[in-house]
Amino acid sequence: MNNRNTLGRTGLEAFKIGFGAGVIGNSMMYPKVDDTLSRQLIRTALSQGIDFIDTAFLYGLGHSEELIGEAIRKHGERERLILSTKASTNPQFTESGLQVDNSPAALRQAVDDSLTRLQTDYIDIFFMHFPYSSTPLAESAHTLAELKKSGKIRAVGASNLTFQQLQEFNADGHLDVLQAEYSLLVRQPEADVIPYCLEHGISLIPFFPLASGLLAGGYKKGEVFTDTSRLNNPLFQKDAYNANLDRVEQLKALAQIKGVSPAQISLAWLLTRPGVDLIMPGATKPEQIESNLQTLTVHLTPEDIAHLEIIFNQGSPSGRN
Repeated sequence: MNNRNTLGRTGLEAFKIGFGAGVIGNSMMYPKVDDTLSRQLIRTALSQGIDFIDTAFLYGLGHSEELIGEAIRKHGERERLILSTKASTNPQFTESGLQVDNSPAALRQAVDDSLTRLQTDYIDIFFMHFPYSSTPLAESAHTLAELKKSGKIRAVGASNLTFQQLQEFNADGHLDVLQAEYSLLVRQPEADVIPYCLEHGISLIPFFPLASGLLAGGYKKGEVFTDTSRLNNPLFQKDAYNANLDRVEQLKALAQIKGVSPAQISLAWLLTRPGVDLIMPGATKPEQIESNLQTLTVHLTPEDIAHLEIIFNQGSPSGRN
């Protein structure tokens, strides 16, 4: 079995399982993950053969990039790794939501700053993290395309775009890689985003591939959430949450039959989807990285995939379908 893929038209080839480094250096959101554990997670990913690491400035306001840069300098073999990071310059949390600066000057400075923190002279994929800026999206895309021509970045990326924003950003065909929320419980990209990406040769990398942990099977009915990430998440609202847990119970039954975990089934399903070249699940424990890699041993038959479609396209609301 070939466990490597080329990302769209980028020419970049990577292992199908990457490492989403959202917890690395991000003690504000993950207080239990200190620098010692962060370094251990990065070392585990690299030692297990993972060659794609995705981070962002917003993960610890640059500290995630610093820890990854430090680890890669010690590890060596930069040329065989694919590093991606995301710009969210001057983030402001206003009453209307997050606002960032995606102006040409800000994006150029963001790339230079990330190069310094990552201790490298090029970034494989550089993403505009959020579209919430006064700068027109096509202008931001053009700036990243210029940085690609300069050699500072090798591919242009964008994240968190609606379908309309995706079209605006890619008006001149600059987009190479898109990050979008996509999982068994979040299927909207199938309606318009994925067909558009396939038509334009854009590689899709899902984020929240386990639906903020729901698809891992560890939640129970009646739980009370106090963190804003779940309080504001439609998947965790009462009726949708209970319906989602019912679906996950059926997912667990299938996983038990196949002798694997619900998370591995969910990740393996994503790798069967058109336009998805790789996935980058995160981890808060080294053993979770090893478990994620076991996804590549999971074989989903056409009957399994059809069964998953029945489970996750039932009439009750999931919150995002």
